[in-house]
Amino acid sequence: MDKKIIGAAIKLKRRDKKMRQNELAEKTSLSRNYISDIETGRYMPSVETLAKIATCLGMDLNTLLVSEIQDIISVAD
Repeated sequence: MDKKIIGAAIKLKRRDKKMRQNELAEKTSLSRNYISDIETGRYMPSVETLAKIATCLGMDLNTLLVSEIQDIISVAD
């Protein structure tokens, strides 16, 4: 899993929901700084944290991970 692609997918979905980082942080009980670090690809969150973020964004964790895999495949082609 590429942490930059995962982070970008989270950021995109959060913005689609018109949600600020601090709102997502509050809903997930994570710090806003940690959300920012995830979105910029600085840190790769645990599967549990990814699931929590995905749920708050109305997203299935599998969808998040599959979209990341599809991006890798399309870059390799």
